Amino acid sequence: MPITHAFRCFAVLVSGLIFSSLSQAQEQTPKVTIHWDQVTRVSRTTPTLQVVVNPPLRRATSVHDNAFHALRDLQADYVRYVPWLPYPKLGVAELEPPGDGKTSWDFSLIDPMTIDFLEATKGHTVILNFSTIPQWMFKTDVPVSYPTDPDQVSWSYEKGHELRDLSFEEVADYYARLLAWYTQGGFTDEFGKRHTSGHHYSIPFWEVLNEPDIEHQISPELYTRIYDAVVSAMRKVQPKMKFVGAALAYPSGNPRFFEYFLDHKNHKADIPVDFISYHFYAVPTPDQSADVQQHTFFAQAEGFLNVVRYIESIRQRLSPETGTMINEIGAISTDDLGQDQPGHVVKPIPDSYWNLTGAMYAYIFAELSRMGIEMAGESQLVGYPTQFPSVSMVEWETGKPNARYWVLKLLRDNFGPGDKLMETHVANPCAYALGVLTRDGKRRVLLINKRNRQLELSIPGVTNGQGEYVDVTTAFQPPSSLRMTGDKVTLGGFAVAALKLP
Repeated sequence: MPITHAFRCFAVLVSGLIFSSLSQAQEQTPKVTIHWDQVTRVSRTTPTLQVVVNPPLRRATSVHDNAFHALRDLQADYVRYVPWLPYPKLGVAELEPPGDGKTSWDFSLIDPMTIDFLEATKGHTVILNFSTIPQWMFKTDVPVSYPTDPDQVSWSYEKGHELRDLSFEEVADYYARLLAWYTQGGFTDEFGKRHTSGHHYSIPFWEVLNEPDIEHQISPELYTRIYDAVVSAMRKVQPKMKFVGAALAYPSGNPRFFEYFLDHKNHKADIPVDFISYHFYAVPTPDQSADVQQHTFFAQAEGFLNVVRYIESIRQRLSPETGTMINEIGAISTDDLGQDQPGHVVKPIPDSYWNLTGAMYAYIFAELSRMGIEMAGESQLVGYPTQFPSVSMVEWETGKPNARYWVLKLLRDNFGPGDKLMETHVANPCAYALGVLTRDGKRRVLLINKRNRQLELSIPGVTNGQGEYVDVTTAFQPPSSLRMTGDKVTLGGFAVAALKLP
């Protein structure tokens, strides 16, 4: 046989074998393998959310009733409540400095939303964070103004980097009085006048400030001194309260912050460091299409999880008794980054985006569970134009939940602290699976499709099981139910599914 002819025959044979192998691989359904006898960890992680104060949550709006009903229906623990800087009148209780025997304490706009929040979460653990220090407490060349309209957004309220009172008593007393207003029925102001609220709520957690690496660009040394002063003053009001510190926006860019804050020698002797917290948002580039973003968001999530592992190594070395809360998890569109520009018009957000970001949150929650993190908080209940609409969990004109909310509810209803996490493997990089044995001995499986296309998986033992799922077909509707008649499960685009095995 001529050499060239022999080579051609060999090439045809090899090509046939390769094609046959590829065809068989494509026809074979990827398998999920769960070792039900191998527990990797007992979960400590609570899936939850944050509620940021903004005008749509005020009473008598088209959003208020549906949004607070959704919050109440969720029955979540460790919900984080944050009156924040863009709306000074809705988040700062003393907007003017005391003087001439008078103060400006005013809760008339703050109380309605705060009370509605505390009532909607009654019976569950909450974390309050009145994150904005009154601006007059900072040194500035000129006084900083704020809008007279409480609903007008302002991104320029926070100025200055140094507090005017370096004993920190002024800022500490402000927060102690805030706490007393809601837990002790009122407080006595700077001139000895009693202000009565009648509120006697239990507030078990308080987080000190928000994103100090951005807001006022506070150094770890200054933040730690503020934290110690605030904690000391607030413990006099409510001795058993626990505290959350750091709340960094960019944890990957500031490891020294954790090194300093978690080192107990940098704190007063009696000051606890109960929890640290920090945040993650996936952010695409302006030229990325929806098809590209699905790759970007999960890749950035992987990077963040590596950051968590690094910070955990710092925490375990310096303060192993301290817990960790990741209390802002979401995605921010590049369009939102221009929301403070004059004439900015919000671009339409496709429904599939809510499913993508919901699936990303579910994946981060599952991986944080595998690391032993105490809390995974989705951000945020209501976002709307001028206030990061791309992070919203409800529709900002009606308050009705979107897919991000329904993913959180699915996780909240099926997984949580006390679950035994099983050794789990899935033979497809576009899918994620985690087998758990719940506290009451039930076998469940969390499945996530990282792509906006159908995906079939083989899971031994799921025949005759039941489940529910959120995907691009359920959109703004509650999770749909499913029943497994065999060991194969088909996941829709960006599906998050909870399977209950027989």
